[in-house]
Amino acid sequence: MRSDVSFQSGGLACRGWLYQPEGATAPAPAIVMSHGITAVKEQHLAPCAERFAREGFAVLVFDYRYLGASEGSPRGRVIPHLQHEDIRAALGFVSVQPGIDPDRIGLWGTSYSGGHALFVGALDPRVKVIVAQVPALNAPHALIALISRPVFNGLLQILADDQAARNAGGEGAFIPVVGREGEQAFLPPADAYEWFTESAKIAPNWINTISLESIARAAEYVPDAFIELISPKPLLMQVASKDSLIPIVLARQAYHRAGDPKRLEIYDCGHFDPYANEPWHSQFLGSQVRWFKEHL
Repeated sequence: MRSDVSFQSGGLACRGWLYQPEGATAPAPAIVMSHGITAVKEQHLAPCAERFAREGFAVLVFDYRYLGASEGSPRGRVIPHLQHEDIRAALGFVSVQPGIDPDRIGLWGTSYSGGHALFVGALDPRVKVIVAQVPALNAPHALIALISRPVFNGLLQILADDQAARNAGGEGAFIPVVGREGEQAFLPPADAYEWFTESAKIAPNWINTISLESIARAAEYVPDAFIELISPKPLLMQVASKDSLIPIVLARQAYHRAGDPKRLEIYDCGHFDPYANEPWHSQFLGSQVRWFKEHL
């Protein structure tokens, strides 16, 4: 059973879906889910949440502030520490819902929010289990691998100029999240353009816009900075060997620093395949169900 819900974060409403498992006779464990950079819950998160609910978990899926159904202006503002606050507000909301066991809450994140799951999960005692699907890791190094160091250096100058303009009272600039080959975009790989534009057909409230302020904060974000502090919470990291956005070497390095219990799964697919492409979707999701069932 799914219901529309809303909770406050930083004075703005975060809106989402709350799934309650059918036939539960005792307080259920819960999973908090959120999407990757600029993405919204309609972009293929419902099938995952529905599967978790069938397996006996309560599930909260929500949009961050400035995105999707949630409040906040300007749209397309994606600031890591603000999204961390939204996750913490989501944890607080779900922990007081009837029929949910507040001592058995797992955190699920994918891509950018997979990095958030590592960061918040390491520090928030309410999180008991973490699943990070194709997580963002050491964003500055990932960006350099994606666009090259000289281009990255040029980007830093653009971002500094935008900061100066905003400090002088001007409006910050925005660029597309994805674009066709040769067009300016934050995520230039072709599979990013294909996935966002295709999934937007079922998520009309997604907008192809991100602020330069958001990119500046991404360029300095190292979400795996505290990964060794996650232990003894169980950590499942799932990565893609053909990931166009996150070099697999970063995943191996981060995982090596993490403590037990932990599991690293490497799939021979791309960054966007786990959402809806088979057999990857079923393989990723099936392993996640087993991890949560074993540890939550």
